[in-house]
Amino acid sequence: MPRTVRDVVFVDGVRTPFGKAGPKGIYHETRADDLVVKAIRELLRRNPDLDPKKIDEVAIAATTQIGDQGLTLGRTAGILAGLPQSVPGYSIDRMCAGALTAVTAVAGGVAFGAYDVALAGGVEHMGRHPMGEGVDPNPRFVSEKLVDESALFMGMTAENLHDRYPTITKLRADEYAVRSQEKAAKAYADGKIQQDLVPISVRNTNEAAGETGWGLVTTDEPMRPGTTLENLAGLKTPFRTHGRVTAGNAAGLNDGATAAIIASEDFARENNLPVKMRLVSYSFAGVEPEVMGYGPIPATEKALAQAGLTIEDIGLFEINEAFAVQVLAFLEHYGIADDDARVNQYGGAIAFGHPLASSGVRLMTQLARQFEEQPHVRYGLTTMCVGFGMGATVIWENPNFNAEGDSK
Repeated sequence: MPRTVRDVVFVDGVRTPFGKAGPKGIYHETRADDLVVKAIRELLRRNPDLDPKKIDEVAIAATTQIGDQGLTLGRTAGILAGLPQSVPGYSIDRMCAGALTAVTAVAGGVAFGAYDVALAGGVEHMGRHPMGEGVDPNPRFVSEKLVDESALFMGMTAENLHDRYPTITKLRADEYAVRSQEKAAKAYADGKIQQDLVPISVRNTNEAAGETGWGLVTTDEPMRPGTTLENLAGLKTPFRTHGRVTAGNAAGLNDGATAAIIASEDFARENNLPVKMRLVSYSFAGVEPEVMGYGPIPATEKALAQAGLTIEDIGLFEINEAFAVQVLAFLEHYGIADDDARVNQYGGAIAFGHPLASSGVRLMTQLARQFEEQPHVRYGLTTMCVGFGMGATVIWENPNFNAEGDSK
């Protein structure tokens, strides 16, 4: 018999504070899978009316699926988190859009009726597993000129995008980066971020003193409040001599995890679960790998067309800041000002960090918080560029929308 597509909702989302990758980072002594476990346990703690036995799936993304990020994370992290052994799980890899893809994958199952409720998220421990660790790209990519060699280096693709948009200067990128830091600092000061963070206990080692102890991580490590244009002006351009991409106008190398509950709206209402966002449409698109930062533009065009909406209908944007130029290219394409108040109201990855496969759910938790505060906004979107030439966009509807307010 024919099936009816069901409404899919974002129930709740959490994340660990994001850390700096490397031996000096907060998570240097912490396993990647333990970060996911903490996120899952926090979701269950915050939503006591969700019976773990009713969870139909656990989808967890990681870009580098080896070591403590391997072994079918969705299944193993679920067991480690204390979910019943009857709850299945699996892993996903779509590089930067891993967690976003985990959400859309389980959302498709919910809409089809295969699931009532599922967990979706992602993790990246770039300190333990740098992007590309252990991979062996086929030499045909370069020898047969299937892609430009720069496609294998994300920073070089950002320089290529600057070439495509000569009006996006290094100064504009730096100005955008400063605003991201300022907005993130303000969001912290206003208590907007902490509500969805999972405190993580970590082991700290002071090699100089020969001491080892434990601490509690409650804030994002990469943030650089007080960043100025003068600070950024003198930074090196590691991907090209006299280039435009620096450590100051790009996200860093980071560690962290996210998790979310995705359900049918009927299931959420029947089980007394919050409904923070309603899924409208989602789309993925491929672009030239050497300008992967362009990806959000065609992905958004597809998602808008599927929803019967235009860019003017979108009242809030959460755009992943892999590089400032990637966000600015999106805004320039759609005629949106660099400092438009609808864009990344709490700041973005340039400030918080971008642990690759986990970041998609961070965008969603921030958008959900903004929806709650702004009932006059009806539609928002989360979008990301993806390594090797892709873009990903999800359009969401605000369940708190007040029809008497602004139709945006």
